[in-house]
Amino acid sequence: MADPRFHEAVACFNNGAWYDAHDLFEELWHESSGMMRPLLQGILQLAVAQLHHERGNRRGATILTGEGLGRLRRCPDQALGLDLLALRNQASRWLQLLQAEQFSDCLPPPQLRPASGGSPA
Repeated sequence: MADPRFHEAVACFNNGAWYDAHDLFEELWHESSGMMRPLLQGILQLAVAQLHHERGNRRGATILTGEGLGRLRRCPDQALGLDLLALRNQASRWLQLLQAEQFSDCLPPPQLRPASGGSPA
């Protein structure tokens, strides 16, 4: 995606600026159509889930991680220059621990990694 907001949103996500990442991905989501909509919404929901987790809202983190993951499961493994398979795997692990109430802060938050062969486009 050539929109500079996308690259800024990815950077915010990867730096743990969850609120800013959500805002940027939401702007893009409102302007998107087709396959892009659930993909962008899934990512922004993961960002909000992390914000809930930071604020001690395990229930909100669990719900939004599950919703975001559900949307991302319908997306290809690589899209927008991102490795969505890795993101889904990370989010799945978070969700398992949140649901089991065995969550540990030692698990790193999900990251938006470049798809093999490139950087987020």
